[in-house]
Amino acid sequence: MTISDGLMAHLATRDTTLALISRAPHPKLARYRDERGWKVPWYSSFGGDFNYDFHVTIDATRAPVEWNFRGPAELEEHGQGWLLEGSWEQPGHSAFLAVDGEVFHTYSAYARGSEWLGGSYAFLDLTALGRQEEWEEPKGRADSVRGAVPDFAT
Repeated sequence: MTISDGLMAHLATRDTTLALISRAPHPKLARYRDERGWKVPWYSSFGGDFNYDFHVTIDATRAPVEWNFRGPAELEEHGQGWLLEGSWEQPGHSAFLAVDGEVFHTYSAYARGSEWLGGSYAFLDLTALGRQEEWEEPKGRADSVRGAVPDFAT
């Protein structure tokens, strides 16, 4: 993900702040951010419930299993039953609105829908070849087929 100063400035002119939250300890996040020259606020949810509350860290021993607005039965039905066992980290983003010191959760997106935070997938989705993942149709439209793994390696 590339976070330009221009993007951050444009958001600020609209009274909007982009912030990242990850489960890693804050010193690790700060080091990664600083190595890339980012100025985005990046917070750690390490040791807290934030990721469980928003169903991006999935662990039935900590919170009811839900992902992408699907409970256990729907996850099984859609071939995602593997999420019901073990502990998993999944992508997601949420939006909040603060009014007079009160914070409201206004939006969340998981799986497809989070592309704009990483940028590359969102642009690939606009092209004829798409993401070039093995599940996409029609088969054979791209010379190279990749797994659904965000590695962008050749």
